[in-house]
Amino acid sequence: MLEIRALRAGYGAINILNGVELSVAQGEVVGILGHNGMGKTTLLRSLIGELPASAGEIRFDGAEIAGWQSHRRSLAGLGYVPQGRAIFPDLTVLENLRMGEAMRPGPSAIPEILGHFPALGDLLNRPGSGLSGGQQQILALARCLVGRPKLVMLDEPTEGIQPSIVEEIAATLARLRRELGLTILLVEQDLRFIEALADRVLIIQKGRISAEIAPSELRRPDILEAHLGL
Repeated sequence: MLEIRALRAGYGAINILNGVELSVAQGEVVGILGHNGMGKTTLLRSLIGELPASAGEIRFDGAEIAGWQSHRRSLAGLGYVPQGRAIFPDLTVLENLRMGEAMRPGPSAIPEILGHFPALGDLLNRPGSGLSGGQQQILALARCLVGRPKLVMLDEPTEGIQPSIVEEIAATLARLRRELGLTILLVEQDLRFIEALADRVLIIQKGRISAEIAPSELRRPDILEAHLGL
C-alpha cells in the first residue's frame, strides 16, 4: 500500500531524512522506533504533505503522491494523527469529528465511528479543551477515522497518557485493525505498546532506516543496546 524510495526532506538547509526506504503492505502494522531527532515525525509530515520532499518517491495505493498537496493525499486515503493530538480546543467533540470529514464526499461516517468509540458518545457537546489527555487522543483517532482512511499514521499516540488509557488505546487499535482492516504506520517510544501492535519494527537513525527487527526482540537487552543504545 505504501512504498517509499530514497526519500529526503528537511527544514531549510538542514536535511533530516537522508534517503529513507520502507514499505507497508495492506493490513500491516509497521512500527518505527528511534531516538528523538532521528527523523520520525519529519517522516510522517513528509508523507502527509506538510513538509515537501526534496528528493525521492512516495507511492501510495499505486499512485506517486510526492507532489500532491496534503488534502489530496487525505482524500486518497492517507490518514494522520499528529503528535500532541492537535484537536480543536474550542470546538466540541462533534464539531471536531465533522472537521475530520469536511472534504469527504458521501454520507457521514460519524455514526459508524462512534459505534467503535462509545465513550465519545457521551461527550459530543463538550469542548475539546474540556477533555482529558486520553480522551483527546481517542478523539484525534476517531476524527482521523471518519475520513475513511486506508492507511493511518500515528505519531506518539501514548505521549502524556496514563498507563490504563494506553492499554485501552492499544486494545482499540487492535480491534479496529480486525474490524476495519486498517493499515497502520506507528511511530512510538513505548516499547510495550509497539510490541503489542506491530507486525515488524523499523529502526530509524540519522534519517535512514538502519534495521528491521521482530516485535518480540524488543524484550532483548542486546538488541536494544545494539540498535538504540538502551
